[in-house]
Amino acid sequence: MVQVDIEKIVRAVTSAVLKELNKYDDSLVPVGISNKHIHLGLKELEVLFGEGYKPNIMKELKQPGQYAYDETVEAIGPKGFFERIRVLGPLREATQLEVSISDKIKLGVDAPIRQSGKLDGTPGITLRGPRGEIKIDSGVIVASRHIHLSSAYANKYGYKDGELVCVDSYGPRKVTFHNVLIRVCDDYIPEMHVDIEEANASGLKNGDMIKITKVEGV
Repeated sequence: MVQVDIEKIVRAVTSAVLKELNKYDDSLVPVGISNKHIHLGLKELEVLFGEGYKPNIMKELKQPGQYAYDETVEAIGPKGFFERIRVLGPLREATQLEVSISDKIKLGVDAPIRQSGKLDGTPGITLRGPRGEIKIDSGVIVASRHIHLSSAYANKYGYKDGELVCVDSYGPRKVTFHNVLIRVCDDYIPEMHVDIEEANASGLKNGDMIKITKVEGV
């Protein structure tokens, strides 16, 4: 008896339909899925990897000027730890560790859902690298879902930086995401960022297309 994978068939048909739709509707935005990762400040980089250390770029990311380094670190919380957390660049003024909800439970830290860079009142954690160890006092967050938009896209469709919108996905696990933050910059490439748990729960894969909708009354 031949077994039919209905979900694969639905995904394939949905993908084909969206490719055709995108030819006529350029408002659709692709999805980028992020796993846990860390942005380091210069002080933390030198403690973990050595004074004067220059990280090595492994690959460029989709957003211009953003990249993944070869380097990884270990994060150690009160209840658990993670090894080989990828360091993303460029370096920042403040170190920021981005984790998922289940990650923070394993670590034993009460990381809030926050916009990147909004670190006041966030918990700290111990970081370990090949040359040293450091305890940061704050910086662990669950990154809020957000969409990078170019200024051209935002102007065309009437969105502004800091606006909250809804997003509709497609496919067998179609969902509507609420409270999605819009981030606008001239150089951004339109892309929605969700963490791996949100993606798995909604059946999203890298490159899947989503539809932005304005929140009424906003």
